[in-house]
Parts: sequence; C-alpha cells; structure tokens
Amino acid sequence: MAITVTEQDPRYQTLKRSRNLRWPPSEKDYASRIELCESASDAAEALQRIVNAGLRPTVRSGGHCYEDFVVNNPGGVILDLSLLQESRSAEDGSKYKISAGKQLGEVYLDLFKRYGMTIPAGTCYPVGAGGHISGGGYGLLSRLHGLTVDWVSAVDILTVDASGKVVSRRVDKQHDPDLFRACRGAGGGNFGIITSFLFDKLPQAPHEVVHAGLSFDWTTMTEDRFAAILRTYGNYWETRGKDPDTYGLFAILDVSHASNKRFGVSLQFCNPDGTCNDLSVVNEFLDLFSSCNPSPGAPPPAGERAIAHAAVSGEACRGQHSMTRRLWLDATIGDSGAEGSGRAKYKSTYMKTNFTDEEAKCIYKHMTTDAPGVDLRGFFLAIDSYGGATNRSQLAEETSIWQRSSIMKLQFQSYWQNADDDAGRLKWLKDFYSDLYSGSKVDPRYASTPYPGEHYEGCYINYPDSDMLAYPFWPQLYYGDQGLYPFLQSVKRHYDPNNVFHHAMSVRL
Repeated sequence: MAITVTEQDPRYQTLKRSRNLRWPPSEKDYASRIELCESASDAAEALQRIVNAGLRPTVRSGGHCYEDFVVNNPGGVILDLSLLQESRSAEDGSKYKISAGKQLGEVYLDLFKRYGMTIPAGTCYPVGAGGHISGGGYGLLSRLHGLTVDWVSAVDILTVDASGKVVSRRVDKQHDPDLFRACRGAGGGNFGIITSFLFDKLPQAPHEVVHAGLSFDWTTMTEDRFAAILRTYGNYWETRGKDPDTYGLFAILDVSHASNKRFGVSLQFCNPDGTCNDLSVVNEFLDLFSSCNPSPGAPPPAGERAIAHAAVSGEACRGQHSMTRRLWLDATIGDSGAEGSGRAKYKSTYMKTNFTDEEAKCIYKHMTTDAPGVDLRGFFLAIDSYGGATNRSQLAEETSIWQRSSIMKLQFQSYWQNADDDAGRLKWLKDFYSDLYSGSKVDPRYASTPYPGEHYEGCYINYPDSDMLAYPFWPQLYYGDQGLYPFLQSVKRHYDPNNVFHHAMSVRL
C-alpha cells in the first residue's frame, strides 16, 4: 500500500508544498493528505480509494509544475510518485522502462551505466520523468535525436472509467492508440496517472561533448549591438542550423536583465557520430559573433570566449545537460521544497523565424529599463535553439507535439523571494510579454500572444502560463489550430468521462 501522510504527520508540512512557493495561494488550498506510491499497484490502490471517497486526485513526480496544478487541491489528495523509481529493461530485453517518479539526472546515469544509451530530455536533474516526458521532453540532445516522446513505444497509465473503476492500461500503437498519442506530448494531469514509459530503442549517449560560451557586458551594450547579437543568433538557426551536420549543436542565448551586468551564449556540441573530432561547426558558430563587438576588428569581449572539452564517461549522461544554468528553482530551493525557498513565474514562445528589428528593440527596451520598486536581477530570457530532429513533420501526427517548424524556443523566467514582491514582478513580466507580442507581426485579434502563424508556433505546454486563460483561444496557443485539441478532447471524453483528472489548463471535456 501507499504511504499515507496526513496533516498530523510531521512530514506533511514539507510534502504539501510546491517547489514554487507562490502555490498554493493560501493555507485553505492545500491538499488534505499525500499518498506516496512505491509501485504502480500502490498508485492504483490509492487512486481507487480517492475516487471512492469522491475526492480530487492530483499527481506529482518531480514537483516542478510551473503553475498551481498539483498542490492547489483543497481537501483533495496528492499522489506522489517520487518513490516509484524503477528503471530497468523489460523481461524480454527489448524495452527500456522509465518510471514516472524517476528524476532525469538519475535516468541519464542509469541508462548510460546499464546500456550506454540516453534520452534527449531536459537540463534540470531533479525534474521527474512523468511530467517532463508527457509534455514532450526537450533537451540538449534534441536537435540531434528529437524529443523524448518521439522515442516512446508504450505507456503504462491508470485511468478511471465512467463507473469510477480504476483501469490499468499499457497503451501503444496497437492498444488504445488514441490515448497513446495523447500521452506523448499533451501534458500531465489530463487523462490519468502515467506510471512508466517504455522504449523499444534509444539513442546512444555521446562519446564526448564540447562546451563553449560567449559573454557580453551590458555596460558597453547599445541597442544596435544588442539587436545584432539577437539577429545573428536567430539567423543561424533559421539558415545554417537546418543543415544535418549542425544537429549536434545546442545553444542558449541567456539574456538577463541589465541589472545583472552580463548576458551570454552557452553551447554544447558533438558531431552526429557522438564524437568531437571535428569542431568546425562550433568555431563557425562562435565566429559569427565577432561582428557584434563594440568596434570593427575587436577581439571577442574580454575573457568571454571559452571552450571546454569533456569526455563522456561516469558523468556522461549528465554530459548532455551540464552546460546550462537552467535555474528552475535550484538556485534557491532544495529538494524538500521547504519554507523560505523561492517564488517564480514563467512564459514561453516557439519561434519559426528570426527576430525582427522591432522585436529585438522591444527586448532591449525592457531589459534595460528599471521598474520602480521591483528588483529585476532575477529575470532571464532563455532563447534555446530548436529545430533539427525535433522538426520531423511526420511525428506531429504520431504525437501530441504539433510544433515541428520552429527554430527557437523562448522561456521567460522570473525568480524572487518575498510574497510582497509578487504583484510588481508579475506585472512587469506580463507587460513585457504583451508588448513583445503586440507588434506588426501579430494579428490584432491575437495581440499579446504568440498565436500560431508564419512567425510563431504558440507556447510550450510544459511551461504552462495561466495568464493565457484570459484568451478564449488559449488551447490553440498550446495545441495549435489544426485539429489536435478537438482530438485530445475526444480522448478525454473516452478515457476520463467524469473529469477526475483536471486543473486550470487541463484538456476540457
């Protein structure tokens, strides 16, 4: 049976919380108890008890949900899968199995040490596989190998039928194929409780990787130079970055607010064969930014070009993610999620084309402008490279990730400590995002959003943003306007007819 943690248990005060201490908004919004599940059968038994009692279940694997979809559950129950960490080959030896509660860092190490394999997943080690993979699964090897959901061959999931009975299913292309597709990218908390993912094959871990970076000084930055940096970066992914020999190159242009003094580009690279024998792609990419220096012919900004070569060995599976800051809340919060940690807000955008001058100037304006009473040192805009193997268009029909034409993915991140700062931080970020997506490239009907079209490809469901609920077309921002969302609604009606699994941005019946 699952381990039950009630309000009287000393563990409750820690386990009831989110890593993001903005959630839940008040004491009355906490769940009444937490069920810690060590196996799929534990989860099934606990879920049945919850359903029989007429309570609402929410599901947690790593606990990194960006909004309040898990811990904001007044009187309900959190099913915590973090102890469900089995990761092994199936009995027939043909599949790799990853449990939903397994942390990504553990997955990388386990797969490498056992099989020499990896998954092209995320950069934050403590993130749980369940939520990450069900929403797509993207990381430093994705340009080379695609998304993690592109490799999933089966999913173990618990659903609840119309009579309230918990049903254990293994779904794949032959068994419940509609649910299988929905589990490959539509996001967690929609259709049931995923307990594990199975893979018939996986990509080999790289033999070695190279890390490199450039850094720029805000104190010498001008609007024109900043725009040149953004457009040089974006132009690469729109042109040269579409060539297969560059697929092993992943980069992040990490733009912090000017109050942080510096911002920069970091990258990881390996050749498609998993080696670093040829670094011409890396040098070509870094050389592009020489034209962005303060004066013609000047060397790269002082001390800011660095290349590190690392053999992929014991730390290998981590080698695919170690180069990036990727804070989540790791800089301010421990695994316990204890009191006094951190608060955060996120937004996202997929981009199909390079930045326009208008967009670059808008970003510069907000990144160099102070807001009265708001400390903006905790704000970052991470501009990830995209494309490559992620843009295999045929997989849009097999998975629920429809964004298969983008060249960059943007994540707007803000971190702070005090609840008194919530209003100012949230307003600044919302105003910035709205301003950026109200320019000449945006249809006035969809102002303030990156609505799918020639320039944008909506938002990433693993970076949920409840601000988007203000727009009646919010599902199209995350699921497109080509029929995916109606398909997901049909899956919802069939496998969760009583809407047992729901949150603010879940698929509607």
